[in-house]
Amino acid sequence: MDGIREHLDALLASCDAESTRSRDPVDFVHGYDAPCDQEVVGLVAASLAFGNAVAARRSIDRVLTILGPEPAATVAGASHAELRRRLRGFVHRIYRGEHLASVLWRAGELLREHETLGKAFAHFHREGEGDFREGLARFADALRGHVTSRSVRHLVSDPRAGSACKRLVLYSRWMVRPADGVDLGLWPIAPSELVIPVDTHIHRISRNLGLTNRRTATWATAEEITAALRKFDPEDPVKYDFALCHLGVSRECPSRPDPAKCEQCVLQDVCSVWTTGRGKTPGDFSEEIQ
Repeated sequence: MDGIREHLDALLASCDAESTRSRDPVDFVHGYDAPCDQEVVGLVAASLAFGNAVAARRSIDRVLTILGPEPAATVAGASHAELRRRLRGFVHRIYRGEHLASVLWRAGELLREHETLGKAFAHFHREGEGDFREGLARFADALRGHVTSRSVRHLVSDPRAGSACKRLVLYSRWMVRPADGVDLGLWPIAPSELVIPVDTHIHRISRNLGLTNRRTATWATAEEITAALRKFDPEDPVKYDFALCHLGVSRECPSRPDPAKCEQCVLQDVCSVWTTGRGKTPGDFSEEIQ
């Protein structure tokens, strides 16, 4: 365990957060100063952060241009019809403007009722008796409302349904973790309660490190990886997420052993793909951390 921790800490120390952030959807959030605007921008950016990265950034930028320089005020003050009109013609993958307008209108209702989305989340967290998953699920319920649209239910997924809910969990990480140049520390929830956002990169690298043996990216997978990371830092287990994710996004962590890249990687000594490729016996770290 200490060996894995040392290598993860080395990866974290080697990550150039400022330059890496410029390629991450969270960078849009840092373009705004007011916390209420950062919350709304974060909701938009995280919700659309899937698929081709260039296309996602283009879609995020288009929505933020539509919402104007004070997106929180726009969302809190506009009617549902007005938001639908503004976003008419917008398309991102399976989502249309009407789907995003529905979520933003509900976000506006939460702003009017609770002043900030962070206070709204804290309210649902208390209602869920301090359980992060249930609090997140209630927050998602409020953003979806009673709509039956499959696209809206996909746009804001339900943590109770078993999926990893990567984008909703990613949004929570941005808002909850202490401000470090990437995350913002806006919401009054302990970072220790967070669950890691599991995308294909986090899932693959976590399997390589023995943090999980699960073959599908589900909520149970996210909890298992988080439990492993909590052994390394109980107070802030998902602090490794940004560096690990971008190790995969940048393709510096290939899906198969590549000496040109793997020999430069700070994780190589604890990576089963590399050790197996070198003819060594991979360590089964998953048993050690359970």
